[in-house]
Amino acid sequence: MSRPVLLVTGGSRGIGAAICVMAAQRGYDVAVNYQSAAKAAAEVVAACEAAGAKAVALQGDMAVQDDIARVFADAQAALGPLTHVVNNAGITGPASKLAQADPQTIRTCIDVNVTGAILVAREATRALLANPDAQGRAQGRAIVNISSIAAGLGAPDEFVWYAASKGAIDSLTLGMAKELAPVGIRVNAVAPGMTETEIHALSSGEPGRVARIAPTIPLRRAAQPEEVAEVVLFALSEAASYVVGSILRVGGGR
Repeated sequence: MSRPVLLVTGGSRGIGAAICVMAAQRGYDVAVNYQSAAKAAAEVVAACEAAGAKAVALQGDMAVQDDIARVFADAQAALGPLTHVVNNAGITGPASKLAQADPQTIRTCIDVNVTGAILVAREATRALLANPDAQGRAQGRAIVNISSIAAGLGAPDEFVWYAASKGAIDSLTLGMAKELAPVGIRVNAVAPGMTETEIHALSSGEPGRVARIAPTIPLRRAAQPEEVAEVVLFALSEAASYVVGSILRVGGGR
């Protein structure tokens, strides 16, 4: 029996990396997309291979259609037809009130988190619809979009534009789910809350953000990337065979 093949966009760090490694441990072959962190992506590939999976690192900017198409094509050339996709690549930009935000910060965030994510979703749909079964269905295939609890909180004083971008991901998920469920492809979203990753230092420019916000979370701590990955792997799996169009919150009670 062939192994399922998973592509994770933005898979070199944080939640994306945790998803890749956990998927490899659970029987998936894994394509790890990255934009610039080649060393981190290579480390994720090595961890996946150590778990017994085939894995490949694929550079590409998920805001650029040509890169998106190339990454999907190269993933399938290396590992075989895709069966699962996690649409994870995303950024925040430097934290600020909306009135002080640089317009380019907002544009770049929307390019990656909304336009790019929709283009990735389009490519994922095309890939998963290929090679249907005898009934013309793509049974057992799944897409998970990574949203954020910020979509429901608004991220005031920090990332209003980012929250808005993740609201778009929720709408994308609902539309995709209804469109693709009849042919057997399940689409859901996972919405993490505060998670211990490098994004706070690398994208938002606020390395102390986790420590500042953790006391306001009902669980009084941030999530670990593996805790989010567990929910993503559930949504990808047949254990979630009747879960369609859901936004699964992993927010510690926020």
